[in-house]
Amino acid sequence: MATITRIQPRALVRASGGPRYAVALAVDALGTGLLRPFLLLYGVTVLRLSGPATGIAMTAGVVAGLVCTPAVGRWLDRGARSAVVAASMLVRVLGVALLLATPAGHAGLFAAAALFLGIGNQAWPAAHAAVVATVARGRERDAALAGGRALRNAALGAGALLATACLAGGTTALRALAAVTGLAYLIAAALTWSVRLHAHPAAASADDGGRAPAPRMFALLAANVVYVFCLNVPEIAIPLVLVTQLHASPVWSAAVFVANTVLVVALQVPVTILMSRFSRRSVLALSGVVLAASYLGFLAATSLGPGWGTPAIAAVSVVCTIGEIIYAGSATALVTALAPAHVLGRTLARFQLSTGFGLAVSPAVITALAPLGPAALWGSLAAATLLSASAVAIEKNRGTRGSGCCRRAPAGL
Repeated sequence: MATITRIQPRALVRASGGPRYAVALAVDALGTGLLRPFLLLYGVTVLRLSGPATGIAMTAGVVAGLVCTPAVGRWLDRGARSAVVAASMLVRVLGVALLLATPAGHAGLFAAAALFLGIGNQAWPAAHAAVVATVARGRERDAALAGGRALRNAALGAGALLATACLAGGTTALRALAAVTGLAYLIAAALTWSVRLHAHPAAASADDGGRAPAPRMFALLAANVVYVFCLNVPEIAIPLVLVTQLHASPVWSAAVFVANTVLVVALQVPVTILMSRFSRRSVLALSGVVLAASYLGFLAATSLGPGWGTPAIAAVSVVCTIGEIIYAGSATALVTALAPAHVLGRTLARFQLSTGFGLAVSPAVITALAPLGPAALWGSLAAATLLSASAVAIEKNRGTRGSGCCRRAPAGL
């Protein structure tokens, strides 16, 4: 099993797609951070739409993006790499253009804008992972995927902070933020297109013997739907509990979110490198245990009530973030390691479907469980996550490729 102990920044950038691609990722994420957290606010305040209409349009955009991911996978399997990433950015340019052209009260055009933004947002993760998988190999690829996530989180956070500072300008400021977002997407698309990275399907098929089927990954995909709930815990579950159950100041929610972002940026690469001494599947199962432990910690912290409960939840959120970091550093890496090269795109698209579905349903599930009490919310999340971790661990010794017989998974998975 390959293990890495450290990686130089220059090597990390090279393994991530090169300097121009890294700049494109940063510019794209900066633009996303400027608008995505405030898209609902844009629809309500700038376009004078109702909250439900705005929310439905945004949800429809996410669903449409998920529906398009299989086509993205097939495009990737024909050898496209940087072109797919650039296309995901250009689609969002079109979405922002429609957003700026939408007159007040016109829900249809806003829905079309959300549609294109959703397609771009859902197409990007699989395309980016395919780029990194084409450039890097083994544990260096894992570190490159982690580095891309850290860079993206840093730029997203910077964009969100900049946008927050500009919100005092009202509707004019929101329109300006949307315009800057569109420009950022356009610049990022041009930089990505200039990389001109392409794979060769014929060579990939030869490397796989031309016969290796796509991995089935049923347990992994089902578990991933539950795992991704952790990504919405700092943004939805914790603020909901702090404000509605502990009656804490919103400042605590903001502090938890900022701490989550800073920890991901600072620790994603080092933790991924540290965990490279273990198999990816074992690390993914471990992340589920850490996340479940943090959920039980939230349950215990909530029982302390107003006062001590608030700082206790903030402290436990650090454990939850560590679990998120371990999960993010192993999940996509495991999928790319399992997939034969000639079906890499379709495999990543299936994984993105499970991720997108989990992210889409988690707000509804969390907000439905929270009024039932802390035990219903945190207990259910802990139980489901432990069950998912068990499914990932049990599948470790089962064949993950092929449709008939069982074979032991390759070392390092």
